[in-house]
Amino acid sequence: MKKLMMAALMMLGTSAAFAGDSEALKAITKAKTYAEAVQLLNSSLDQLAGAQEKAKAYDYVTKLALAKFDKENAVQAANMQAKITKAKEEAYDTLGFYEAAYNATMNGLECIKYDAMPDAKGKVKPKYTEALTPLIANARLQMVTAGNYFAQSGNQEGVLKYWGTFLDTDDNPVFQSSKEQEKGFLGQVAYYAAQYANQAQQYEKAEKYIDIAIQDESVRKEAQTFKFAIAQRNLKTRTDSLNYIKTIKELYDKEPANEMAFGTLCNMYSSLGLTAELDAVIADKISKDPNNFTAWALKGQTLMNRNSIAENPNWDECIEALRKAVQIDNTNPVVLTYLGFSINAKASQINGDRNAQKELYKESLGYLEKAKEVDPEREKANWAYPLYQCYYLVYAANDPRTLEMEKLLKK
Repeated sequence: MKKLMMAALMMLGTSAAFAGDSEALKAITKAKTYAEAVQLLNSSLDQLAGAQEKAKAYDYVTKLALAKFDKENAVQAANMQAKITKAKEEAYDTLGFYEAAYNATMNGLECIKYDAMPDAKGKVKPKYTEALTPLIANARLQMVTAGNYFAQSGNQEGVLKYWGTFLDTDDNPVFQSSKEQEKGFLGQVAYYAAQYANQAQQYEKAEKYIDIAIQDESVRKEAQTFKFAIAQRNLKTRTDSLNYIKTIKELYDKEPANEMAFGTLCNMYSSLGLTAELDAVIADKISKDPNNFTAWALKGQTLMNRNSIAENPNWDECIEALRKAVQIDNTNPVVLTYLGFSINAKASQINGDRNAQKELYKESLGYLEKAKEVDPEREKANWAYPLYQCYYLVYAANDPRTLEMEKLLKK
């Protein structure tokens, strides 16, 4: 009896050792096309016997996707040669190539995931990972080109599918070997993908992608500006705003040369009416960097806003700050317009001294005409009305310049 039991156990062991593929896996691996194979895989995944069968199934569909990818890649290479030799070019399936790159990448990652799982004995014996890794890494890089293709036609869905997948898989250790190749374009892809995600109201994606972009020095400034804009849009309460100020202040303390952080901090202080904090951060900036355009411009703007609602405004300090900003950079139409407006406001307060008043309007006129030259369509600054005031009071109502400006204001 004991011998019979031992024999039965041996037979069971032999049966287990030589167990073949499940019927579900056989059906998948008999499929001739990617579409058929992936449909069978998706519908019968739970019927596959463990992680090893799932890995084998995903390896199979990945190879089918790679076959299409390689075929179109070969056509593309042949066509490039044909252009040189002026030979006939073959038809090339652009969309099929990009879709195959996506399919190979996504299914390949699933294969590698299951390939890393322990077998029935608790042992991990990857069978497909080593061979698949360089193949799907190459396919993944093609999604950068795919995203650019859809961006050129304004196809938001296509951009987010391809650029989004490229970025969503960037931290996967499977693609560690591709990091060096990505350095030249990762930040730009992330920056533009964040904008598309934001337009699609996929705000979490937008924040994720912009954080990737910020790591790239070539787009860091623009990415930070966009990140600040995203964050400000999501501020609902005063508490949200105060917490946001704390975050920006920490960044500014860490990076005192960061103009975006400085400007955003000042704007937040201003919007919340934190005048003491605003004055302090501007004064500190000027004391440490006397030729900082942004600091002088913000000081002038702040004083201009206060003077505009004050009972007894004093425009001298405001004008001095804005003049200093213009001396540093005379190409900013907004600051030029603010300066002209402030000088006009000072002139309007003068009573009984027509010559002194006229001299101020003449000075203002120069700054406002410069603003007009820099921004003729008034896209950034509305210089038209203060310039009309200057022409009216310097040249009189019937002067052609005054009439031209009056006509512009009526449009």
